[in-house]
Amino acid sequence: IQGLHHNAYRCRDAEQTRAFYEDFLGLPLACSLRREQTETGVKTPLLHIFFEMLDGSYLAFFDLPEVPFDFKDQEPSDLHIALEVDPGTLQAMYDRGAAAGIKPFGPVQLEVLKSIYFRDPNGYIIEFTTKTAGYKKGMDPDQNRAREILDRWEADKSVTKPPHGANHRQDDGAVEKSQKP
Repeated sequence: IQGLHHNAYRCRDAEQTRAFYEDFLGLPLACSLRREQTETGVKTPLLHIFFEMLDGSYLAFFDLPEVPFDFKDQEPSDLHIALEVDPGTLQAMYDRGAAAGIKPFGPVQLEVLKSIYFRDPNGYIIEFTTKTAGYKKGMDPDQNRAREILDRWEADKSVTKPPHGANHRQDDGAVEKSQKP
């Protein structure tokens, strides 16, 4: 695997999505593909749009107005898009969001990352994150005991696993559901 080409998500509206990703986040709209059927052959009009990041990878979105999709405001631990920035850009995006009325959450210190979060027009969480001291060691499996921690998690989870279908989540308010750009 050479790297990530793109991640693709559904969007409610291509223009609203473009305004958020291009105008607010600063990711240029690189490609728009208009088709009359999906990759799997479903006949329906669609638009597939791509926003380019500095490393040459893309965030992409599908606008399929005739195909139902269950859009919901995501929680950060369920689904989020994390974009790496330098510390100055992290602060600049926080300030830009606050000034534009797009309420940021954070900053939050997460082990070896510092992050802020926004909600896009589709309900997805967008995380801006910057590496902090100890990042290389913290992400090195030879030093961070990644496999040992995973194995212990699985063992502990099997002992305390809730009944199938039980939901023990509590909404911690990390990114408010009412927070809309």
